[in-house]
Amino acid sequence: MKKAFFKLLAKWNKALLPSFTKKGLDLSKASKFQLLLFGYRLWVTKNSLD
Repeated sequence: MKKAFFKLLAKWNKALLPSFTKKGLDLSKASKFQLLLFGYRLWVTKNSLD
């Protein structure tokens, strides 16, 4: 159940949230909001793969 939820959430994130890796985001120059989104997407991806 938990894994299925995170897989669905990862699909929604891919469709709705911007991808910073394709834009060449430099993490040392990112704003706090960009770092928050990056961390959130990373957390969802990690949990969907477990």
